[in-house]
Amino acid sequence: MSDREPPRRRVPGPARPARPGPGGRPGPGARPARRPAGPRAGAPKTIRLGSPRPRLRLIGVTLTLVLLAFVVRLFQVQAVDASTYASKAERNRYVGQVLAAERGEITDRNGVALATSEDAYDITADPTMFAPDELEIADGPEQAAALLAPILGQDQEDLVRKLRPENKALRYVKLAGRQTPQVWKQIKDLKAALAKKTETDESAANVLTGVFSVPTSKRVYPNNELAAGILGWVNAEGKGAGGVELQLDKRLAGKDGKIRYAQSGGRLVPTAGSTETPAVPGSDIELTIDRDIQWAAQNAISKQVKESVADRGYVIVQDTRTGEVLAMANAPGFDPNDLSEADPTALGNAALQDAYEPGSTAKVLSMAAVLEENAATPLTHVVVPNRLHRGDRLFKDDIDHPTWYLTLNGVLAKSSNIGTILATGQLGRTQAQANRVLYDYLRRFGFGSHTGLGFPGETKGILAPPDTWSTSQQYTIPFGQGVSINAMQAASVYSTIANGGVRIEPTLVRGAKGPDGRFTPAPKPKKTRVVSEKTAKTLARMLESVVDDEEGTGTKARIPGYRVAGKTGTANRVDPATGKYHGYTSSFAGFAPADKPRITVYCVIQNATEGNYFGGQICGPVYKQVMEFALKTLQVPPTGADPARIPVTFKP
Repeated sequence: MSDREPPRRRVPGPARPARPGPGGRPGPGARPARRPAGPRAGAPKTIRLGSPRPRLRLIGVTLTLVLLAFVVRLFQVQAVDASTYASKAERNRYVGQVLAAERGEITDRNGVALATSEDAYDITADPTMFAPDELEIADGPEQAAALLAPILGQDQEDLVRKLRPENKALRYVKLAGRQTPQVWKQIKDLKAALAKKTETDESAANVLTGVFSVPTSKRVYPNNELAAGILGWVNAEGKGAGGVELQLDKRLAGKDGKIRYAQSGGRLVPTAGSTETPAVPGSDIELTIDRDIQWAAQNAISKQVKESVADRGYVIVQDTRTGEVLAMANAPGFDPNDLSEADPTALGNAALQDAYEPGSTAKVLSMAAVLEENAATPLTHVVVPNRLHRGDRLFKDDIDHPTWYLTLNGVLAKSSNIGTILATGQLGRTQAQANRVLYDYLRRFGFGSHTGLGFPGETKGILAPPDTWSTSQQYTIPFGQGVSINAMQAASVYSTIANGGVRIEPTLVRGAKGPDGRFTPAPKPKKTRVVSEKTAKTLARMLESVVDDEEGTGTKARIPGYRVAGKTGTANRVDPATGKYHGYTSSFAGFAPADKPRITVYCVIQNATEGNYFGGQICGPVYKQVMEFALKTLQVPPTGADPARIPVTFKP
């Protein structure tokens, strides 16, 4: 038995599935299916995860809603409200500024600058950058104004109002115009210091972050008061407000340009591009004025006005051959660099804007009419009584005298009112005819008309038609009362005589130099023959007697080595405040050399209250001083011939 193999035990195999019977059911005899085995003791439990599909659906819906919101908003911005947002972005991003054109210079005839421009800055601000939500402080405008007021020299409250305007959307205000580079540097340094402080101190605020500058220019008059009456001044907006600055403002100002650029936080964005229209500089204006002669004239008249305690005075120097004005000085004057210190009554150019009765300097026109009409000659005898009754008045000369026996030349030399009335009475068969003839000559010489300078505020004076002359006017106008002129008109009369009887319209401008550097001369002045050359030469000889003859009233105007022609004047003055006669207008007019005229000088002093008031005594010396200087400056040689001497008196 032992050698026999032990019987093998049958190990049951896996149960075979019962074969289905008909109809798919297990057939008979099939073994029942074994149940799955349960978990064995000690085996780990398996955790089954929930389905991810609900979560994915939730996330998908959420993302869809978010994207839909973006799409709706994008559609609103780009389609519905596109223009509104675009314009708003444009306003916030792009800034436009005016590029101020450089104002042209004004120079004298030799190119010496009388008015020029220097670099300056307009100090501006963006008020929206001072709002509490921008600076994170409530009193930004007040703090900024406190810092800026002493630098700009402005009232602190005014600055606060500018920085906190009623219009909350306002992006630009000008705090101060035309400040020096030094002022802007102070602000810029202070602004940088505040910016640096904010980097280390979070509680600090840069209250000047909204302050900017715009480059511009500032008008400067390097000679201060010199020729101020001619030059005028420029106002705070940079526009001419008086004198040549106003008269030729368009040519001097040029044409402003524009620039438009992107900015962020007040700073230029270089990569965003910009558009610019360059400014066109103004033209430089060259005047006929000679600075040195202008200085001599201004110095002389200022000194005499001060000594005489007068209201004012003026001196004109003119080239007799060309009509060019070499000097036009006023006293008192003003400094166009600082109008805050100027006397309002001294602003302007009184030599062209004052209308006054010229007095005896106008007698030369009466003599010109008498000579040109052949009513008399320089040697014609004129018996001059102490008093002359005409119309409803009794006329006299400036001094009491016995009966004078004068030649017509003597009437002019001694400046006799009575003699002038008698001489002009010969111009017509009746007084009315004589009036019309005299009126015609006054008009020819320029009375009652503008001089041709085109100067702002220039008066043309007062010359009534002869048929309206009162009884007194028809006798006072021949000796310069009852008619009003300006100083340039009077100077032009003497230049006309000096120029052989041809009147040349006075000029102040020689030409202009444009931005391209090309010089364009001023148009040639108009010329008009007023009297014959013979009459003009005769008048020049008669005027010499006023200065050269001991009987003349202008001996203080003598210049050694030169023949001088001149005439004194002392007229009753109409007080502009009351409209009544008060004080005197003292004057002296003449030219030199008398035999070959080159320069005319005319001096006037209004209402001298200290010392002498006669024209020959206070204006004669001014004439001499200015004429001597001008002759030397222009290198006019001394006269070679002896002066012409025409008898002043005759024996009855």
